[in-house]
Amino acid sequence: MAETGKVNILVVDDDPDTQDLLQEVLGEEGYRVFTSGSGEEALKIGEQECFDIIISDMRLGPSVNGLDVLKAYKTIQPESEVILITAFGSMETAIEAVKAGAFDYISKPFKIDEVLLQVSRALENRSLVRENRNLKRQLGSQVQLSSLVGRSAGMLEIYKKIAMVSDSRSTVLIYGESGTGKELVAKAIHHNGPRARQRFFAVNCGALTESLLETELFGHVRGSFTGATDNKRGILEEASGGSVFLDEVSEMSPALQVRLLRAIEEQEVRRIGSNQVLKIDLRFIAASNRVLGQLVDEGRFRADLYYRLRVVEISIPPLRERSEDIPLLVEYFLKRLGRDRGQAYSLSSQALSALLSYDWPGNVRELENALEAAAALNRSGVITPEDLPCKIKGEARDGNGLARLHADLPSLDELAKRYLLHVLKVTGDNKARAAGILGIDRKTLYRMAQRFKLPIR
Repeated sequence: MAETGKVNILVVDDDPDTQDLLQEVLGEEGYRVFTSGSGEEALKIGEQECFDIIISDMRLGPSVNGLDVLKAYKTIQPESEVILITAFGSMETAIEAVKAGAFDYISKPFKIDEVLLQVSRALENRSLVRENRNLKRQLGSQVQLSSLVGRSAGMLEIYKKIAMVSDSRSTVLIYGESGTGKELVAKAIHHNGPRARQRFFAVNCGALTESLLETELFGHVRGSFTGATDNKRGILEEASGGSVFLDEVSEMSPALQVRLLRAIEEQEVRRIGSNQVLKIDLRFIAASNRVLGQLVDEGRFRADLYYRLRVVEISIPPLRERSEDIPLLVEYFLKRLGRDRGQAYSLSSQALSALLSYDWPGNVRELENALEAAAALNRSGVITPEDLPCKIKGEARDGNGLARLHADLPSLDELAKRYLLHVLKVTGDNKARAAGILGIDRKTLYRMAQRFKLPIR
């Protein structure tokens, strides 16, 4: 690692407080720190000074943003490492940032220890030969990516992992409750990688009997069992060159687990009833809503297959743990419903309040189905609580069991106050994250709090 006294770091952020904080903290570590308040200024500084590390906010202004700074420095100073910090984000920007060469992509509000750790790792990384230089190429395919929606810290971490593993052939194990979007993550990995033009097969291992699943995966030859009147190619053979997604892999029988392990390790399959070995070229992605490590301890899942599947592990948070993403998901699903039905849909404030109050045991899939059902029952285009499923309305009640939805007709100010309180609650009173979700700066957030006489510091 470079000596700290010789390390130049450029901090690019339009917030003077963030500039001062990072300059002070990094300076105390012995680094030589420069600051810039805009992307344009950062590029000019780069013409005169060489930097080991650039730490840049993603949103800097209408002309030059953090992604522009990243790309420019990867051209003028390709050996520098760029760390992007942002309160906003999507999977597309995270993937583009990592593939353009960003060392890391972390969200505001950041922890100082986390920034220092990333700086240290970035300096060490500069001395190593990177095996994944292809992460720098621009995003090649947008297919299926827009279906993943969210700006929460948990989703940003998923976007980053998708970007980092998509170009490899490593197996990926995805964890998540039913309805969280495990197949969407698998498709995003496939469609962002070099196999994007090849086939993607999804198999639900829990929905098929053992014999039927074996036939579907490996195929069979004529006469191998009663009813096998023709030769059949299995999915693993059909998908060669592409990717296979094995959902609920925990439900696979021990015998099939042995065959799957061989297919993954040897990249070869044998049809049922045949001695001929067929070579395949497959990317395997698996998913489970059960903890496979626990099943291994219980003797219900093979340890060797478990470790072969979890080369890279991605955990999708349940919707109840990222409720700040619900308004974004609602917007996405209503736009899609509007396109399909030729009618514009919107959500009343009371209906949004009901959705935010609900626990969503079925996760994103349940939200999508609830909105589809509400739209089917609606003729005006404005979805109200009356259009929502009864169980969702039922949870939106106060401690006395009286429905809040019909208790009053609040003013716009009261709605704004309630929503502000909700955002502060779901962000744990984190002012920076709350401001980001609301789309305002922190000064405006403080003015709103004073206006509504809320206890905020």
